[in-house]
Amino acid sequence: MSQSSAPLTFKNGLIMSNRFMLAPLTNTQSNDDGTLSQEEYRWLTMRAQGGFGLTMTCASHVQFVGKGFEGQLGIYSDAHIAGHRRLTMSIKANNSLAIIQLHHAGMRANEASTKQQPVCPSSIEKYNARALSLAEVHQLRDDFIIAAQRAQQSGYDGVEVHGAHGYILTQFLSAEINTRDDEYGGCLRNRARLLFEIVHGIRASCGSQFLLGVRLSPERFGMQLSEVKTVCKLLINEHDIDFLDLSLWDTFKQAAEKEHQHKDLLNHFTEIDYKDVKLTVAGQINTGKDVQAVLDAGVDFVTIGRSAILHHDFPKLVMDNPLFEPIKLPVSEAYLTKEGLSEPFVKYMKAWDGFVKG
Repeated sequence: MSQSSAPLTFKNGLIMSNRFMLAPLTNTQSNDDGTLSQEEYRWLTMRAQGGFGLTMTCASHVQFVGKGFEGQLGIYSDAHIAGHRRLTMSIKANNSLAIIQLHHAGMRANEASTKQQPVCPSSIEKYNARALSLAEVHQLRDDFIIAAQRAQQSGYDGVEVHGAHGYILTQFLSAEINTRDDEYGGCLRNRARLLFEIVHGIRASCGSQFLLGVRLSPERFGMQLSEVKTVCKLLINEHDIDFLDLSLWDTFKQAAEKEHQHKDLLNHFTEIDYKDVKLTVAGQINTGKDVQAVLDAGVDFVTIGRSAILHHDFPKLVMDNPLFEPIKLPVSEAYLTKEGLSEPFVKYMKAWDGFVKG
């Protein structure tokens, strides 16, 4: 058995059938009210059928004001549960763990869609974002936790809390963006307080058998590598999570900060003692060789984005052929349709330079 095809057991006993996770990919396919569409159902279930041991949804917003893009899947209302139940049943029927990513765009919310002023830890004129009151911070925390409870009712095996890519939890973590002077601003522990309270609340309300992960990203949006590493260690040592998902932009690149360029970005994170917490990383893991290189570096499972768009069965292709390379770009619209992308998703992919022909 190859390393990528070996099962992985989380500390709560749940088993991932192999080492491939579908990245939480923006796809703009859900209905305007956040309910699951047939198009998004097809996209995700095809990936479960294609061999992903863990199938994760796109970022799913926990408050309407946190909607980040058109066609975003929601988890902020009980009206969303029926669609999620249908989705989780199909994903799990294909021997894949079903995980939803909990998200709030904060200052990066789609104001044209929400018709509300975006919110942020602090006022940010560039994004027309207003600062959250302390009561609103507490409500945001509670709405993340309630969304996790909804996810559990919907049949998900667990949730991932989105603390990466400049969205609201990154905005709290970032000393550049977060200039609050209360208990949610200032020192790193204060800036991380909201994330930690959300994690604690989800674990307390959903129990130890519910998978709980956190996504973080170093660099960009004022994030400092050393601080992200500290947050990782605090999550591992002081909070009961099952996995950390590190979005590294490019897994194989050097750190951006000069003082950390003595080793690759990936090595900065694999040197951490994860104890019983599993590690996955994302960022330019495109070929079978890339998968093996990341697993050889000590990562527990890989998170696949671009190659999962190109090949719904990327895990099966790599497990059958460790030297597998995806189809060359650009690809036709017809090819992407065959791989389960609807018209809105194909349109979204046209914004990726050199991805779609024409």
